[in-house]
Amino acid sequence: MYVRDAKNREEVWLLDHIEAMDLDDRAFRSRDYVIAIDEESNARAGFGRIRIHNEDGDAPRSASGRRSAAGDYCEVTSIGVLDGWRGQGVAAHVVERLVSTAADRDFESVYVLTDQPNYFTQFGFRAVEADTLPDSLRERHAEKRDAREDPVVALHLDVDRFRMPERLRERFKTAAERGETTPEEDAEDFGIDPESATYKYDTGR
Repeated sequence: MYVRDAKNREEVWLLDHIEAMDLDDRAFRSRDYVIAIDEESNARAGFGRIRIHNEDGDAPRSASGRRSAAGDYCEVTSIGVLDGWRGQGVAAHVVERLVSTAADRDFESVYVLTDQPNYFTQFGFRAVEADTLPDSLRERHAEKRDAREDPVVALHLDVDRFRMPERLRERFKTAAERGETTPEEDAEDFGIDPESATYKYDTGR
């Protein structure tokens, strides 16, 4: 199992699953996505996106005081895992690749907006007050908060402080598709159940 950048020919696949999971497809660009692939079957197991928000004025600073890409902020968002692949570290490695991609694009920090903050804190993300967010992310936070019954939390990570829990690393090494039976969800599954929890693990709205 590995995670790679999405390819242009995978746009239709991505859009189909984004719609099925009710994730955000605004400003869709396949080059912003990464996809988890099973190297034996070549099956796609999950995906995620970084979304760049441009702000006027001074370049943002990370929690350590360093500057990110001038005038821009990076959000980790639109993460989804297909049935049969949940609970095996797929989403964790998608997040890892997204953080790495952000670093490659000269971002020193990333944000996420979620109602499952404990999932992200295991990677080193830390909660930040909504009123300290850049304007574009503050607006997105308000939209997500209004759409959810559960509190939506803003979190921030300096990219060089990302850490992968060893248990998720090991799960990913032996990940395999599990037929049609979906395992019971927990905080590590990071899947979408569109019938009962439209936004449960959706960091894209």
